Amino acid sequence: MPFKKLHSDIQEKLEIQKISTPTPFQSKSIPVIKSGANLYGLAPKDSGKTTTLILTTLQKLNFEPKGDSPRAMVLVENKEIALAMYDAFLKFTKNSGLRVYVGYDQLHIDVQKSEIYEGVDILISTPRTLKKLFLLNGVNTSQLQLFSLDNAEFLAKSSSYDAFLTVTQSITKCQYVFYSEKTHSVLKRFKSSFMEHSKTISI
Repeated sequence: MPFKKLHSDIQEKLEIQKISTPTPFQSKSIPVIKSGANLYGLAPKDSGKTTTLILTTLQKLNFEPKGDSPRAMVLVENKEIALAMYDAFLKFTKNSGLRVYVGYDQLHIDVQKSEIYEGVDILISTPRTLKKLFLLNGVNTSQLQLFSLDNAEFLAKSSSYDAFLTVTQSITKCQYVFYSEKTHSVLKRFKSSFMEHSKTISI
């Protein structure tokens, strides 16, 4: 039962939301992610992938704010998904002190750069925006521990793929977790680089 081995504050948040039993995907994936392994998490819609992403991110950060630079990044396809992910994180991080920031294309890049500079623990962003931030030195990755991609199939779009590659080339070392409904040829490309020793969980 992976929930029992999560941080006590995370368990408290789960109780508040009346989440007591992990889904099959969560039972299999959470222990692997906690171990620090890179992972391809493949499961259909409504299998608990987003909640898994949130829980393992908070666990990785020991459910506490620290430093000024992002320690976790979440890459999503567009503004709508970014805002939904932000709201989902807030259900767990409210009153915790953890700083969650969401960036997207429609928000001026200089505003985002300035706000991120003030201190962020978890950064949620779209590929294009994150690439701009990196090129403008608007994100420091020296403290980055976990990089998650929600519904990673969007990397099949060339612009998203190119933006993601630009970002990863600036990251020295961190754990990568790809969440997807099914495997895709574009995701397999990374197995020859930073996902070489990754594991796969498929439901």
